[in-house]
Amino acid sequence: QVQLVESGGGLVQAGGSLRLSCTVSEHIASWYTVAWFRQVPGKEREFVSSIPWRGGNVYADSVKGRFTISRDNAKNTVYLQMTSLKPEDAAVYMCAAVRYGSTSARTVHDYTNWGQGTQVTVSS
Repeated sequence: QVQLVESGGGLVQAGGSLRLSCTVSEHIASWYTVAWFRQVPGKEREFVSSIPWRGGNVYADSVKGRFTISRDNAKNTVYLQMTSLKPEDAAVYMCAAVRYGSTSARTVHDYTNWGQGTQVTVSS
């Protein structure tokens, strides 16, 4: 069972930046697509970004140009650099992984392994 652990969440003012990390228990270099989702109470989990194992990063329209996803295969870690944060970006951010996967993997059903999440709070 692949385990994922998120870190880097916290409180930031609107316009500020945060970098989230997702450390995966297995070697992700060759075969895993890793994604970030976010969720607020009472709403469905929302796709944010993914980094497929073959490349071709994907972003939700709401974060395009502000968030950047990257991976360090040597550290089995995927990062989400978030800039120009808005109050509507506040949520619990969770990373997810699936062996292989593709750029079309953008729903919760496309992923088999999940982390517990890290809270991001944006003050206005």
